[in-house]
Amino acid sequence: MNNSLKFLLLGVLIICVGCNKKVTVQNNSEATQALMVTDTVTENNGLTTISSPYDVTDTTNRLEKVIRDKGLTLFTRIDHSANAQQAGEELKPTQLLIFGNPKVGTPLMQCSATTAIDLPQKILVWQNDNNQTQITYNMPAYLQQRHSINGCDEVLEKVSGVLKNITEQAIK
Repeated sequence: MNNSLKFLLLGVLIICVGCNKKVTVQNNSEATQALMVTDTVTENNGLTTISSPYDVTDTTNRLEKVIRDKGLTLFTRIDHSANAQQAGEELKPTQLLIFGNPKVGTPLMQCSATTAIDLPQKILVWQNDNNQTQITYNMPAYLQQRHSINGCDEVLEKVSGVLKNITEQAIK
């Protein structure tokens, strides 16, 4: 493939990614690498969202169990839809878990005090317009970018792994 075609393909990829369109490139490692470098934190508003095969309540129960089994502190569980109902409003099933571990959160706050606004960690479980249960949480890379966290890469990687592991175990 000549260089002009590669640059044209790369330009199309960048434009499509900027429009939040999914693009699949096969057999073009340069374009694929360029696509991976794109700032996914900004594209997704710093959120990771995965689907759950269970309803919101079951998913939240499963997440709560995994969080407790890992020895993390579950600070609270907020049922936004129940609160909305008490206020005479309607809201699709929506629950929030707030949890953490001071041994992990404290070093992040030591790297950047403003990180405290986003801690403890939160996992949102909600039902989308297609009645599919979704699990959403802040990407640690987003926190790093948002709070200009420097020197805490190891802690951020650990948090990222724990969040991924918690959500994967809950939807097994």
